[in-house]
Amino acid sequence: MNPRAEGPDRHDDGLPEDLPAVAPQLRELRRRAGLTLEAAAARARLSPAHLSRLETGRRQPSLPLLLGLARTYGTTVSELLGENPAVADPIVRAGGPGAREADGWTYWQAGGSGRGMQALRVHVPQGRSQGELVRVHPGEEWLYVLTGQLRLHLGETEYLLEPGDSAHFDSLTPHRIAAPGHGGAELLFVHTLLQSNLAGLCLGGASTTQHR
Repeated sequence: MNPRAEGPDRHDDGLPEDLPAVAPQLRELRRRAGLTLEAAAARARLSPAHLSRLETGRRQPSLPLLLGLARTYGTTVSELLGENPAVADPIVRAGGPGAREADGWTYWQAGGSGRGMQALRVHVPQGRSQGELVRVHPGEEWLYVLTGQLRLHLGETEYLLEPGDSAHFDSLTPHRIAAPGHGGAELLFVHTLLQSNLAGLCLGGASTTQHR
């Protein structure tokens, strides 16, 4: 459904009948963010009239629109729905979630799940710099080299990072990384891509196997 289309007031397609009203949360989150109705609508790629209907309860958002609104206000769909999520454990212990492998790369969870950021420890095997690993997507990325050398390509520029070096960049910039040295490289990696999993990271490939 085109969010800019203005038809008769009704529930958007795909909305479960038992979905709670979100109007109070939408109004409060917009005010908390200090945004006018017009500014918030522009960020969410809606018309001001459509967002006004959502805030007054005359229209309920579809589930994809809920995700877009959550991103606009820097929150979660659960908060938009007025739910009280369980407090997440802030500690990830050594020997916790098992390693996962994707196209020769190995990943270990280094942060909690269900967050706006994903933190990983990553081993990059030597020589992994194929063109298909170039990625462009919304968000930011930060990495810190633990061991080995890391070659980072950002747009048309190439950087060689040593242990202790870090990088922080907008992931809309075409990017890829490779490990030129024997034994590969190990790094800490944090990204803000909200919809992602280990099979779809900007670092690796599509197939995964899990090791315990």
